[in-house]
Amino acid sequence: MTAKIHKAASGNKGDKIRSDCYIELELKTRGGIKINLKSKVESMYGDSIKELVKDVLNYFEIKNAEITVEDYGALPFTLAARLEAAIRKIFPETTKEYLLPFNKKSLYKTAKDRLRRSRLYLPGNEPKFFINAGLHKPDGIILDLEDSVAPDKKDEARLLVRNALRSVDFYGCERMVRINQLPRGLDDLKFIIPHNVHVILIPKVESAEQVKEVENEIEKLMKEKTFSSPHRGELKGSFYFMPIIESALGVIKAYEIATASENNCALAIGLEDYTADIGTQRTDEGKESFLARSMVVNAARAAGIQPIDTVYSDVTNTEGLRASVLEAKSLGFEGKGCIHPRQIKVVHEAFAPTEEEIEKAKKIVAAFKEAEKKGLGVVSIGSKMIDPPVVKRAVKILEAAKSN
Repeated sequence: MTAKIHKAASGNKGDKIRSDCYIELELKTRGGIKINLKSKVESMYGDSIKELVKDVLNYFEIKNAEITVEDYGALPFTLAARLEAAIRKIFPETTKEYLLPFNKKSLYKTAKDRLRRSRLYLPGNEPKFFINAGLHKPDGIILDLEDSVAPDKKDEARLLVRNALRSVDFYGCERMVRINQLPRGLDDLKFIIPHNVHVILIPKVESAEQVKEVENEIEKLMKEKTFSSPHRGELKGSFYFMPIIESALGVIKAYEIATASENNCALAIGLEDYTADIGTQRTDEGKESFLARSMVVNAARAAGIQPIDTVYSDVTNTEGLRASVLEAKSLGFEGKGCIHPRQIKVVHEAFAPTEEEIEKAKKIVAAFKEAEKKGLGVVSIGSKMIDPPVVKRAVKILEAAKSN
């Protein structure tokens, strides 16, 4: 490795920082490794922090350096990512990755049609939010590499998200990552695909080709000899895509996008960018987005995948959120984005089936089972014929009722 610069820094520092760290790395020509550690927990974990730093430096074959670590309660996955980020700034051509072992609790799988009522967005460069996110019980946790990450922090965020996927216990929540807008997002994939991601959110999609680009890039990665992942089979069924529609063109091409890949599990809409694109303001009433939301719902339903609504940005307005979810449900959406843990319970309650819906679903499922017993190819309740999609929806309603 040829050094282009000799000093680099990574991380965050300040009185209000928690569960994070700030690292400065300066290469030397002699003197071995010198570690300057400042940590409130140095008496308990100082030796462990120093050993981790030495291990990372040794892995990247750095023999002489001075490292300053300001620790604010960072866990090993954060410390390792921050130090690797500093090293990569000095050696941008390196292809080596310092990978922590998988936490066995992170190796569960997902399913294409699982419940996705809520998905909690977490900024990819803020590890303090990762650690307890699963305790809030969203259906999915999104480690975000896109809008919530400043441009000069995106490389660090990739490493933090990669390490979090390997190390953090998300308590059974679906493990999602929103990549950057293409083409940059294609480079994100190698940092997330081998590490048991469940759903890849593709932002600002305006064509089927963009979804296929992501799919093709993943297929290339999986064929590489160095590829190591819990996903050792084919691409299909290993992880799924959630394209996000955020523009007028995306809305017009929603069905094309929804059917672009068998790995699509849902189609989402993002209204902040959409309303800006059509030259208007987003309102609580939502007249300006009714057409777009309806088209996304119809495209998703026609493609046989889940329609997912946008986020509700006012985290203090609980009743406004509840009304927004009920409206989304009335339009046919199955889920909504959350930007704060306090929104999750409200979203789940508002998406919960009503007693009337549950009773109707029970009758449909009972009629279907009875028809199966009798070997009948037709299901009916009274004089009304019941189609397979209606039965499937009834089953999902009962599953949703059990989850609340």
